[in-house]
Amino acid sequence: MAELAPRYPATLSIDYPAQLDRLTTFFRVFWAIPILVILGLVSGGGNGGDQDGTSYRFAAGGIVFAPLVLMLLFRKKYPRWWFDWNYALTAFGTRVIAYLLLLRDEYPSTDEEQAVHLDIRYPDAAAELNRWLPLVKWLLAIPHYVVLMFLFIAVIITAIVAWFAILITGRYPEALFNFVVGVMRWSLRVGAYAFLLVTDRYPPFSLSE
Repeated sequence: MAELAPRYPATLSIDYPAQLDRLTTFFRVFWAIPILVILGLVSGGGNGGDQDGTSYRFAAGGIVFAPLVLMLLFRKKYPRWWFDWNYALTAFGTRVIAYLLLLRDEYPSTDEEQAVHLDIRYPDAAAELNRWLPLVKWLLAIPHYVVLMFLFIAVIITAIVAWFAILITGRYPEALFNFVVGVMRWSLRVGAYAFLLVTDRYPPFSLSE
């Protein structure tokens, strides 16, 4: 009997809700604005300043990528605190997206897992990661970008259909729910490979776990 392939080192599952609130679903785009602003601040960063040219930082800088490429290239090290930051930001962003796409009613927490279960394995950089691959992973992942572009369009259409279904029935059609979660899972794997740089294993073209 053939052995099962090991699970990809980045996984995602979201608990299927028995019932969803029609009121919060109807106003979801508006109620998500505050948490989207917070996510934007910790993801993108920004600068402000006075007229005398004095500048100050008022936001975080997003995923640690370029410094990580250099660290892996020259030292073959993945600092744990860089991983912890990248993981926490990715998990937070995933919770926000799940809320925006109507998958869950809970307002996204900045630090608690809630019903969105994301796992990314911390790599042994010296033993598991090639020092040169981080330079080209973003390029090797181009076929995934193309497929995901079309899948994201399908996700938007699915979310619109689900919005009407929830308003009428109070439930997210399970087949549509599994499709959206599958696309999010696929996107997470590509991000883990090309930008979080936690694995050299090429992501599968798959929606399944």
